[in-house]
Amino acid sequence: MILMMTDPIADMLTRIRNASLARHKVAQMPASNLKLAIANILKSEGYIVGVETLEKDKKNEILITLKYKNDRGGVIDGIRRVSRPGRRVYVGYSEIPKVLSGLGISVLSTSRGIMSDRQARRQKLGGELLCEVWLCPRLIR
Repeated sequence: MILMMTDPIADMLTRIRNASLARHKVAQMPASNLKLAIANILKSEGYIVGVETLEKDKKNEILITLKYKNDRGGVIDGIRRVSRPGRRVYVGYSEIPKVLSGLGISVLSTSRGIMSDRQARRQKLGGELLCEVWLCPRLIR
């Protein structure tokens, strides 16, 4: 039986969330260019340690190395899907929300590719609001 995934981005975010809560070192998922772009943004913003692609049984996989701080759990406190297949959310660059007053980031799909909310504001680009990721406030002290 072949199972079709209707929302691969939500699956990716859930795998990251579950691996972080279970304190796994890596999260593994099927690869796609969109998932790889989102993972690279998370890496550049400091939410994860590394992103690696590998071929396993003629299928590409993404390995995301998670980041932890001081035995208090993962750096990622929350991660949620905003725009879903049943409800797409589009914003202009002036309407891009600040996640927890700047403690987190939004990931957008723009006409110039996948980028963080800071990059989109700098380039004055709006687009589809894919997901939000935020830090654990208790780790910032």
